[in-house]
Amino acid sequence: MIRVSSLLLLLLVAAQATAEGTYDLVVYGGTSAGVSAAVEAARDGRSVVLVCPDKHLGGLSAGGLGWTDTGRKEVIGGLAREFYHRVWKHYQSDGAWRWQTREEYGNKGQGTAAIDGEKRTMWIFEPHVAEAVFDAMVAEAKIPVVRNAWLDREKGVEKTDGRITAITTLDGKTYRSRMFIDATYEGDLMAAAGVSYHVGRESSDTYGEEWNGVQKAARHHGHNFPEGVSPYVKPGDPSSGLLPRISSDPPGEDGQGDRRVQAYCFRMCLTNVAENRVPFPKPEGYDPSQYELILRVFDTGWRQTFNKFDPIPNHKTDTNNHGPFSTDNIGFNYDYPDAGYERRREIVAEHERYQQGLMHFLANDPRVPDDVREPMSRWGLAKDEFTDNGNWPHQIYVREARRMVGPYVMTEHDCLCRVDTPESVGMGSYAMDSHHVQRYVTAEGFVQNEGDIGVGPPYPYMISYGSLTPKKDECTNLLVPVCVSSSHIAFGSIRMEPVFMILGQSAAVAAGMAIDGKCPVQEVGYSGLRQKLLDKGQVLEWTGPRPKTSKRIAPRSLPGVVIDNAQARLTGDWRLSSANSPFVGSGYAHDGNEGRGTKSARFEVELPKDGTYSVRLAYPPNNNRAGNVRVVVHHAGGMMEVTVNQREQPPIDGLFVELGKFRFEKSRPCVVEVSNEGANGYVVVDAVQCLDVNE
Repeated sequence: MIRVSSLLLLLLVAAQATAEGTYDLVVYGGTSAGVSAAVEAARDGRSVVLVCPDKHLGGLSAGGLGWTDTGRKEVIGGLAREFYHRVWKHYQSDGAWRWQTREEYGNKGQGTAAIDGEKRTMWIFEPHVAEAVFDAMVAEAKIPVVRNAWLDREKGVEKTDGRITAITTLDGKTYRSRMFIDATYEGDLMAAAGVSYHVGRESSDTYGEEWNGVQKAARHHGHNFPEGVSPYVKPGDPSSGLLPRISSDPPGEDGQGDRRVQAYCFRMCLTNVAENRVPFPKPEGYDPSQYELILRVFDTGWRQTFNKFDPIPNHKTDTNNHGPFSTDNIGFNYDYPDAGYERRREIVAEHERYQQGLMHFLANDPRVPDDVREPMSRWGLAKDEFTDNGNWPHQIYVREARRMVGPYVMTEHDCLCRVDTPESVGMGSYAMDSHHVQRYVTAEGFVQNEGDIGVGPPYPYMISYGSLTPKKDECTNLLVPVCVSSSHIAFGSIRMEPVFMILGQSAAVAAGMAIDGKCPVQEVGYSGLRQKLLDKGQVLEWTGPRPKTSKRIAPRSLPGVVIDNAQARLTGDWRLSSANSPFVGSGYAHDGNEGRGTKSARFEVELPKDGTYSVRLAYPPNNNRAGNVRVVVHHAGGMMEVTVNQREQPPIDGLFVELGKFRFEKSRPCVVEVSNEGANGYVVVDAVQCLDVNE
């Protein structure tokens, strides 16, 4: 059984006292990723300090999220697996079972064999157990921990020649280091260092994704309102005004990008053991009218209130959002990612007031149906959890905030295994899971939620090292394992706590290699990094079955000579996609509908002999494409410019359009150049095919 011993406390106090100084690595943020990064660095012999705006270590893993979202457990390795092994060891002690016997709880989340067949794991746990595991790992590694240390976001980042040299917290303490890791959920260090990032949903066109942007037609997980629920104070009467917590703003068009982020909540730890139960408090400013909507949901016959009271040991729960009106405070967090500390505290307080008020309402208000109110009144906060915070979780669930825009942007195409993700430093496998981002009034005059998506990958996918580093011209000694470079919808899968631990460890290994090599993090040699990660137990690729995932056409299956976009010479910032099909190879590239005249693709086709060839261009059409794509063919007699309308379906097998028939000599390749100069929409390049007209 895990206990924080007096020796451990002394170590933590000593670490606190000696924290300010100069280090190999400063880790900012006490999340699970931050702990993993710091422990990895210390075990590797690096001097490291963990500077935390948090009072408690472990982030959400120690903040109520005890029902771990794992996906495929066999791709969780390294320090992440060690954490879950230590949790398993804790629950082998009889002393761990105070309110419930081990036999009564059964084998939930237990007994999973590790990759090496030796260590066993447990993926479901109480919050205080997770925190004790994190504290023990840090203390054993003798890592200085500075708690309640908030980065001075205005003037607390010192940079020289593209490198962070020091950070200063609001208490005036300065920490100098050769390398830095931002392990916060918000990405505050990253942003203060001048690194590019995005907040909200990109449009579906930005990266050629199906599931990004506004998704009004998506209906997943039972989190939408039943048909016919009126949003108005007087049902059916728009002149009476909207009920609380419904936006009057239009939702936007499908696929459109916006600044909205998925809803936050607290993952409450509840119990129905009378001796350990604290009744739901009535928060200051409690207003029952805020919960009128859920009464209308109950009136439809909906009864799924307790569907996400997931059981963790000792008759407790990890209670999560479930249903159209639940613990997610939809629409009240849009300014959180970029907000100052005071505004963030206001947002957190609003979420706490809303959620505590909801639970008090459900357990006490006489208008709540008896079959909901009476069982709810038997639940309450666990008295032995979050004891210094009124038994309320100390960490709000920041499901997404800022997301870096780095050298490689993870998209749904990576998560859905449609592309070959380069330079794997870990794996994800959970569904692309976005909670709702808005609650609005439909054109028919009813209330509805929007933004909830749940699309699972066909098998585990790789996460690129390029998604952990900033662009080289922005910062050369920072790694970001939480607010990684990814699209909104891809982050919905990556954002799982085991993945954060994996990426935190991988980031620390890369930081150590950058120190040893005296190079920017962007120049760390991948072959060496890969071997080190494998040696440390990380899982970097999927060796199991791979079902077909898209309508892709292998170049070798086509006649003639075919050059895919992956073999073309691309100039400018092109983006990979596979949202539209069919396509040749693993996907196609598009110009993002921006940077007119700065992007081009050059296909060079080596031909087997002299002759006349039909030259063809492949592209998947869409009505957002350019109708005037400029294409130049270089042939034996000179060059010819052709204009292609990529909004139209290619006439040859729905895949290719013929650019013309030209004579070529074997000694000189066929060259096809595609440009976005003057384009009136997205320019797409997929493949070039050359067919001998005499064959």
